[in-house]
Amino acid sequence: MSNTRFAIIALLVGAVLAVACQFIQNDYFFNAAYTVLLYAILSTAWNILGGYTGYVNFGTAAFFAIGVYSSIVLYKAFHLPLGLLIMAGTVIAGVAGIGLGYLTLRLRGHFFAIATLALAVMLFTFVTNWDYAGGARGAYVLVPREVPFGFPRYIRYLFTVMVGLTVLAIIVARMIERSRLGQGLAAIRDDELAAECAGVPTLRLKLIATALSGGMMGLAGTTFPFFISFVEPVGAFDLRYAVNAIAMPVIGGMTTWLGPLLGAVLLGTVQQLVQVTISSAWNLLIVGVLLVGFVTLAPEGIMGWVLAWRARRSKPT
Repeated sequence: MSNTRFAIIALLVGAVLAVACQFIQNDYFFNAAYTVLLYAILSTAWNILGGYTGYVNFGTAAFFAIGVYSSIVLYKAFHLPLGLLIMAGTVIAGVAGIGLGYLTLRLRGHFFAIATLALAVMLFTFVTNWDYAGGARGAYVLVPREVPFGFPRYIRYLFTVMVGLTVLAIIVARMIERSRLGQGLAAIRDDELAAECAGVPTLRLKLIATALSGGMMGLAGTTFPFFISFVEPVGAFDLRYAVNAIAMPVIGGMTTWLGPLLGAVLLGTVQQLVQVTISSAWNLLIVGVLLVGFVTLAPEGIMGWVLAWRARRSKPT
């Protein structure tokens, strides 16, 4: 299927989903669905660098927080509409991704992973001491009284926006996977030294991947202040974002665009159910148990298992 046809189908499915869900009366569904969609974007974004390229990024929370705090600062300063805040936060996070790439992409393996974790620590320290953005005490973001486009609740509007952003992230990920860029990233993942010897511009491709991955992580964070209304550094840099962004592609499968989406829907739904029925304190434990189980039993994730099963069935007897 061509990328254009896939994009049209994805947009139609997203539109149908957004409209159909408006008939649900329980507003908690939209809170839970917003969180699952947020994780779908984060895991898809992480997979561009971690799955397609093979560079493990522990700095998810940093890029997510860039999107969060860019919205807070720009809304406080200029009262920009949500659409402009989303675009601005995505661009800022993408530029930060390029900066991180120039500083760290000559590192490989665990050295790169440690560098991305250090970025999150540095940004957390900076934001904690930035009084204009709320500092350690946090910042309130009051949603407009008039909900755009006639939605009865602001959370329903945010859910619809997140459906559109998720569809956009999936389209971008699929286009990368089926493009020459995706082929170059796969070559880097398989053997970077051999790719360099074959003439692949590895540094340039890694910078593109870092910019796209960071920008999409920031994209996920731009609407978050309007969802939660009160943001503090500890919440914006929460460990859950980094852990889930890695666990969901690993569980779903890291070599295809569909894997992170499957992992986010599966793991995110389980977490929301556990949060309601038991306690949110169990969420990270569940992530750890599932992650260990999949790494042990299905190291290629759900999609890897499915593809292997299809290959076995297609073999002539």
